[in-house]
Amino acid sequence: MDHTTLPELPRGPLHALLREMPKAELHIHIEGSLEPELIFALAQRNGVALAYPSVEALRAAYAFSDLQSFLDIYYAGASVLLQEADFFDMAWAYFGRAKADNVVHAELFFDPQTHTDRGVPMAHVIHGLQRACARARSELGISASLILCFLRHLSEAAAFETLEAALPYRDSYIGVGLDSSEQGHPPEKFARVYARSRELGLHVVAHAGEEGPPAYIRAALDLLKVERIDHGVRCLEDPALVRRLAAERVPLTVCPLSNVKLCVFKTMAEHNLPALLDAGLCALVNSDDPAYFGGYMNDNFIATFDALPQLGAAQAYRLAANSFEAAFAPAADKARWRAALDARFALDGLSFS
Repeated sequence: MDHTTLPELPRGPLHALLREMPKAELHIHIEGSLEPELIFALAQRNGVALAYPSVEALRAAYAFSDLQSFLDIYYAGASVLLQEADFFDMAWAYFGRAKADNVVHAELFFDPQTHTDRGVPMAHVIHGLQRACARARSELGISASLILCFLRHLSEAAAFETLEAALPYRDSYIGVGLDSSEQGHPPEKFARVYARSRELGLHVVAHAGEEGPPAYIRAALDLLKVERIDHGVRCLEDPALVRRLAAERVPLTVCPLSNVKLCVFKTMAEHNLPALLDAGLCALVNSDDPAYFGGYMNDNFIATFDALPQLGAAQAYRLAANSFEAAFAPAADKARWRAALDARFALDGLSFS
């Protein structure tokens, strides 16, 4: 269908459409949803001393020059997570916000090494998060699952140790990912642990092409054999790579507010999401670390569409449909979500399916 011939929605109705359309979130670091208020509440509950005197002082520190400056505060915030209940409370707070944004499916990244290296048992981490996922399914109607991430600034041996430690809880997570500092830690560093993960039947994804070059995206595809690329915005620097990503329908879990907050793009108006869609790529919008980067799913959609007027209802539909296509979920669920998406657009007299 030639979407250019269809009438475009005014900004007010478009905002309503963005807020109300069903969507999946596939790039959310659950530790990155830890709001300052909850950080202070958990610090008090667990007797953890923080370096900041107040919620306001902590939030004021959320000014980042790059990925590493963010990670320094991110790990400090995670220091309050000690008990199973802490992980449950963190994830449950996220699911409440996801429900308000009409997220119908969420795949939560979690970083066990951030916690086990502090002496927190793996069981506390996984059981707390899994209980929140189960409650989200039963009480909120949100399909939810977990993806275990390896910290790429640590060694592959440490990743193997983490994978083995998590095997007793294999039924509680669906895949593995790769996050933390990208520069200087290419995907090939983790080729063997990814091979082992695939042997175990786990889905595999990896961060690539955020701060790292397009070559990292290629390596993630060829050496790690990932099913999705997290971020991937630098792929446009390599036209041959773009053609491959489009032909193979490799999803790119793009995080617009994160990209601006971490200076991947100076302003949202410079973001390349429209170009990714124009190239036929399976791009989708996500919140990454929403407590630190200025917003959850609908905040990302509205900020992106407001800054990029070439994005309209047709692109909104494509981004939501892409999120369902890219999800690790049963085909029947995807069909149901897609039907709900069609129904919401039909309310505005729009059809893009």
